[in-house]
Amino acid sequence: MRKDEEKALEWADVKRDWPLWVFMAGLFIAAFLLYPHLPEQVPRHWNLRGEVDAYYSRRLYGAFCMPVTTLVLYLMLIILPRLDPKKENYSRFAGAYTFIRWMMVLFFGVFYGVTILAALGYNLNMAMVIKIMTALVFIMIGNFMGQFRHNYFVGIKTPWTLADEQVWQKTHRLGAKVWVIGGLFCLASAFVNGGLGMIIFLIAVTVMAGLPVIYSYLIFTKLKG
Repeated sequence: MRKDEEKALEWADVKRDWPLWVFMAGLFIAAFLLYPHLPEQVPRHWNLRGEVDAYYSRRLYGAFCMPVTTLVLYLMLIILPRLDPKKENYSRFAGAYTFIRWMMVLFFGVFYGVTILAALGYNLNMAMVIKIMTALVFIMIGNFMGQFRHNYFVGIKTPWTLADEQVWQKTHRLGAKVWVIGGLFCLASAFVNGGLGMIIFLIAVTVMAGLPVIYSYLIFTKLKG
C-alpha cells in the first residue's frame, strides 16, 4: 500500500472517531473545572480490596494525568498499526480494531470519572468497581479476539504465535473463549465478599493469562513435529 493511501486511511479513522474526540475534549474540560476543587492528593491506584495504595503527588497530576494518558493512548492506537511490519493485516480485522480503540478510550474516561468521584469524597466500593470494569474489558476483548489477524501490536503475542500464522489463529480462537469465560468469573467475583471473591478473580486472571500461552507452545510444537 502506498504512503498516500496509508495516510488517507489513517485520516479516515480519525474522522470516524469524532465522538471520541468530543469525549476526550470533555475530559480536559472537566479537568479544568474540577482542578480547584480537588484535594492535594488524588487517588491513583487501588488494590483488589478497594484500598488506595498510591496517590498522585500533586493535584495538577491528579486532574490532568488521566486525560493526557487517554489522548496519548488513542494516538498510539492510530499510529502504531502504520508502523507494524504486518500492517496490511489490520484491514482484515478493522472492525475489531476500531472497537478496541473505542473501548480503551471509554474505559480510561470512565475510570477517570470514578477516580475524581473518590477524590471528592464520594464513598464508592472501589473493589467492586475495579473488578466489574476489568471483567467487562476481558469479556468485550474476548468477543473480538477471534477476529484478530497476525500482527505485532494487538493480541496474544508469544514467540510461537508470532512465528506462525496458523498458531496465531488457533491460539486466538481458544483465547477468545477463555477470556469471555474468565471475564464472567471476574464479574461474578465482584459480588462475592471477602477473600473468596479475590481468589476467584485472581484464578480467573491467571488462567486467562497462562492458558493461551501454554496452548500456543503446544500447537506450535505439534505443527512443527
